[in-house]
Amino acid sequence: MADYLADVKKYDAGASADAVEKIVKHLGIALRNRDSSLVSCTDPKELERVKESWVAKKLGVSDGAKADAAIERTCKAMHADHSKGRVTFYYLVAKELGKLGSL
Repeated sequence: MADYLADVKKYDAGASADAVEKIVKHLGIALRNRDSSLVSCTDPKELERVKESWVAKKLGVSDGAKADAAIERTCKAMHADHSKGRVTFYYLVAKELGKLGSL
């Protein structure tokens, strides 16, 4: 848990430990596998999966353009990080959409 929070704090110094913990619980077993614990911004299928399963289902944002914009901004924010952690990525997308409080 501390590793996930530390990674998120690289992008958001005031990151909420509670929000990070909720994301970790949501992702569960997916975090055990290296491949599924990372997000690839160059894979359209991966970004569509983030949009459908995280943004639409979990965060309740049905506006596709708004979701795409938040995902794109998160990809840009994390562009220097070759291993984009799923927890950090999901946290930043939720923050972009103003949904951290509803986790």
